[in-house]
Amino acid sequence: MQTNEQWEVLVVGGGPAGASAAAMLATHGHRVLVLEREKFPRYHIGESLIPFTYQPLERLGLIPKMRASSFQKKYSVVFVQPNGTASQPFYFFTRYDKDTVAQTWQVLRSEFDQMLLDHARERGAQVREETEVVEFLRDDGAVTGVRARHRDGTLAEYRAPITLDCTGKESFAAVRQGWRVRDPYLNKVAVWTYYEGSKREPGIDEGQTTVAFVPDKGWFWHIPQHRDRVSVGVVAEGKYLTRGGVKDPKAIFDREVNENLWIKDHLATGRQVGPYYVTSEYTHHARHCYAPGLLLVGDAFCFLDPVFSSGLMLALKSGVMAADAVHDAALAGDFAPGRFARYGATLREGIENMRKLVYAFYNPNFSFKQVIDKYPEAAADITDCLSGDVNKDLSGLWEKIREFAPLPDALPLGDPLNPDTRTAPCTSQPPPPRSAVAVPA
Repeated sequence: MQTNEQWEVLVVGGGPAGASAAAMLATHGHRVLVLEREKFPRYHIGESLIPFTYQPLERLGLIPKMRASSFQKKYSVVFVQPNGTASQPFYFFTRYDKDTVAQTWQVLRSEFDQMLLDHARERGAQVREETEVVEFLRDDGAVTGVRARHRDGTLAEYRAPITLDCTGKESFAAVRQGWRVRDPYLNKVAVWTYYEGSKREPGIDEGQTTVAFVPDKGWFWHIPQHRDRVSVGVVAEGKYLTRGGVKDPKAIFDREVNENLWIKDHLATGRQVGPYYVTSEYTHHARHCYAPGLLLVGDAFCFLDPVFSSGLMLALKSGVMAADAVHDAALAGDFAPGRFARYGATLREGIENMRKLVYAFYNPNFSFKQVIDKYPEAAADITDCLSGDVNKDLSGLWEKIREFAPLPDALPLGDPLNPDTRTAPCTSQPPPPRSAVAVPA
């Protein structure tokens, strides 16, 4: 066992949530250690930035690097029917300032995540890769640090007044503490892969995100990236994708390509490269955002169905918010649960707003066009929510949409855990698999 190390903040996980939190905390002047299980660069899915990712990127000081990067610029989103009929592109610059959120990016996560982690290093955070956290250290119930295993198998203990769980969809803390709550409805399966040389739209539409529908409210994503690469995948209920007993990811993908003529046409000119991937049970929530000494950030707090590409925005936003909340607590010398109530409530508000829109999307009788035809003024709020402006009063929009589709009540989740309050535990679930399982092509 190596000698204990003392830090001001520990960050478990070096993905977008962890790297952004670490960069901001280091900028605030704190001694921060990031423990990352893998060696970067590494593969990850979730490649599209929505417009309101601009604000956390700006706080992080990353806008100049993004503008100088090779990442594909993205100006719009388009929706395509199974027969290949496409909507008019929804251009962000029709509502937003062209110099800020009106243009965003499609990213290759191995490069984007490396940029974020390197940025945290540049700001002063220490990063140790290939270091796997195996358990939390506790003192009188409060988390006081972690025990981690290095690549050579040696164990070390790292201690700090607060630890940030930024472990992504695997949710180290929520799973092990029985906090994970599945969404009552949003549990889909995705199968995806990559193409090179496939068809792209001309000019400003080259980098648009395409949501292409298949039967049973399933859909394809089509995300053009730099170096002539396209990320393309299908999302639907498992019983739909595996109908007829088909379970091979390649067979599922190839069959579904024929269910949307736009996807079939665009992929016909290209060639599939690399493996096929599959993941399931997308949406989950954590019962609490904080327990003494432990704060959940990004996908470790909530992983929401990706139809509107909110994941990276929520990861970066929560990382910046977490850093600010921890900084304020450190200045006050007070890490009591109540200090993190606003953090949890703000995140849940944004998640619940986006969640309502996702629920409406999956309703078989709903379309945004119906709402906008009756209430033209609703287009602005729909655009804002889809763009990531989720912490605003959207109650009027939900009243309008409820005329066309039922919407869920907010889940009573996300408050800090007060150790003096008895809370009924939720059903614990085993640790999930890694976020993507590669299947040879």
